[in-house]
Amino acid sequence: MQPYELFIGLRYTRAKRRNHFISFISLISMLGMALGVMALIVVLSVMNGFQKEIRARMLGASPHLEVVADGGRLNDWPAILDKVARNPQVVAAAPYVSGQGMLSVGRSVQGVMVRGIDPSRETSITELSNKIKAGSLDDLRSGEFGIVLGTDLARALGVRLHEKILLIAPQGQFTPAGMMPRLKQFRVVGLFEIGMAPYDNSLALINIGDAQKLFRLGDAVTGISAKLRDTDLAPRVSAELQNELPDNLYANDWTHQNSNYFRAVQMEKKMMFIILSLIVAVAAFNIVSTLVMAVTDKQADIAILRTLGASPRSIMKIFIVQGVVIGVVGTLLGSTSGIVLALNLDVVVPFIEQLFRVQFLAKDVYYISELPSDLRYHEVMLVAGMSFLISMLATLYPSFRASKTQPAEALRYE
Repeated sequence: MQPYELFIGLRYTRAKRRNHFISFISLISMLGMALGVMALIVVLSVMNGFQKEIRARMLGASPHLEVVADGGRLNDWPAILDKVARNPQVVAAAPYVSGQGMLSVGRSVQGVMVRGIDPSRETSITELSNKIKAGSLDDLRSGEFGIVLGTDLARALGVRLHEKILLIAPQGQFTPAGMMPRLKQFRVVGLFEIGMAPYDNSLALINIGDAQKLFRLGDAVTGISAKLRDTDLAPRVSAELQNELPDNLYANDWTHQNSNYFRAVQMEKKMMFIILSLIVAVAAFNIVSTLVMAVTDKQADIAILRTLGASPRSIMKIFIVQGVVIGVVGTLLGSTSGIVLALNLDVVVPFIEQLFRVQFLAKDVYYISELPSDLRYHEVMLVAGMSFLISMLATLYPSFRASKTQPAEALRYE
């Protein structure tokens, strides 16, 4: 590109006395580009933050990987436990018992997922011990029939710490009156709060020994749970273990268990990206209209440049420079403001809530009271690159139209 092409293109972006309207449209295009880029960066950061927060809560309450048997009964579990623990990616492994049941207090009845755990091993598998609001996991001692409930479940049943509760297991026993469910009275020794309804509303923890007695498993367990060094490698570790396990055992990782949720989040993220990209597209249309008006306004200038020896390609480059400047400045403004806003959402959102006396996220509905943000710079580069490419493409038609200007026709009425 020749220096004069760059000089004239930059000069055309500045206002003159007779074309304030064109300069105003250029400013609107620039601000529109900046707004679109900023919105994309902030929304993607917030969605990443929500995904990271929910993922952390899921993995804090459930193991990264589980090995289960057909029929829910694993007899030779110590050998399987050793095999799982020998994998280099496994930090810790422990047996567990899982089954469905019903909790009853007075007239209140709730269906629950009962999980029998070894409290001494559970602390190395999940973060449930850190989510205890009252009592302790260590109070789940074998033979004492203690139970730990989610806070929402305890509230629904109207039960408090140290009170008695009746657990009904579907594995019944035959009597002269027919099949009768098994009933056992437990004492509430702890309450936990994870912040996710599937756990706080329907999960009950008991000692693994008590669970074996309740579900009549003898020395067997339901499966083996494990914690991994790198959660992103869970599918690979699961496949490796599956190749080593007998045919009646199955290895399931957390990505498979929660696949529907994460698939929905990814789809929503892609759709939001497409929808918000329309803001950038609208700004690009403004760039097209700005350059078309600039070409019309500069017909005489173009004709003079052509008579002085400027080639059609040079004329085209002049207006490409003008459009690219609008796009680059808008992209830089949007990227900078988007990064600053995404990194300071924890300050900006409370300020807006206090200023307008509103609450964007009710804790009792969303389980979190502030907007999480996880800024990923590769996404910032993707958004900035897309914005620059769109603004570059928007300059092609008006610049091509300018290059086709005929000097004689343009100067006829001047």
